[in-house]
Amino acid sequence: MAETGAESTLARPWRRITTWEAPPGFNMGLDEALLECEESPPTLRLYTWNPQTLSLGYFQRFADVPAAEHAESVVRRITGGGAIHHANELTFSLTTSANDPLYRGPIADSYRRVHSAVARALGELGVEADLRGKAAVESDREGTGMCFHASTALDLVWDRRKGVGSAQRRRRGRVLHHGSIKLGTTPLEGDIATVGERTGRSQVRELADALERALAQTQGMRFAAGVPTPAERALAHERGTRFIDPAFLRRR
Repeated sequence: MAETGAESTLARPWRRITTWEAPPGFNMGLDEALLECEESPPTLRLYTWNPQTLSLGYFQRFADVPAAEHAESVVRRITGGGAIHHANELTFSLTTSANDPLYRGPIADSYRRVHSAVARALGELGVEADLRGKAAVESDREGTGMCFHASTALDLVWDRRKGVGSAQRRRRGRVLHHGSIKLGTTPLEGDIATVGERTGRSQVRELADALERALAQTQGMRFAAGVPTPAERALAHERGTRFIDPAFLRRR
């Protein structure tokens, strides 16, 4: 599933940001800040959540996701798709110009590129993940509104279940792609594919390092550790309040 040709050999500089155990409003606010700030460099962000949080897709109705009534914390994303329970997982985002080789061409091709890197990282940990294609997926079920209960042909699956969920937002020539890679399941998600079940390993930072290597190998990226700029951090805090505002959460 690796990219070939010039796309895989160009060493394009990217910044790597890690924000472990960050609060839900800030997590969504920073992703939006990276999308909004035109001066932000291409950025891979790796993060986790505290407390455990259910994120609703931008277009979902609160009432259509029964788990939202039972989650410790709830936010609404700026991306579409189903709800995700952010616990026992690595969350990642990739934000840059729409002209970057990662995002050029049809949107479906960009999903394939991102998922090829995720699959390579999972393979390094001993998980053989593939695009679902037309295969049947046992984790699909109706009526929950949950991302991991509704798969598409471009989703990564193993053990006949979905184990990675991702979505994009495109705005003013920039692209945010963020996703969730499951290390373990939760009562809100049930029988889905997880790294821990397959390998007995559930180290989030081990997976984060593997994903960085995989992106470098498949997409020709070169990473340097960094932190959010003062402008990005200020915008993240400003925007973050909206994502947890009850009016925003229940507006649909």
